[in-house]
Amino acid sequence: MSSNLVSLAVLEQVELIQQLEEKEKNVVYTIIESFISKKKIKEFVQQNVAL
Repeated sequence: MSSNLVSLAVLEQVELIQQLEEKEKNVVYTIIESFISKKKIKEFVQQNVAL
């Protein structure tokens, strides 16, 4: 899938999320933030902790 198609798909999903009730939007954003934080922590540990 090309970068433009992915961007369009993400934009469409964000637009659909915006239509949700406030509580549902907050749940979606919390889940997304959790995955992003997990990825950042994993990358940090891999770069800064010698095993």
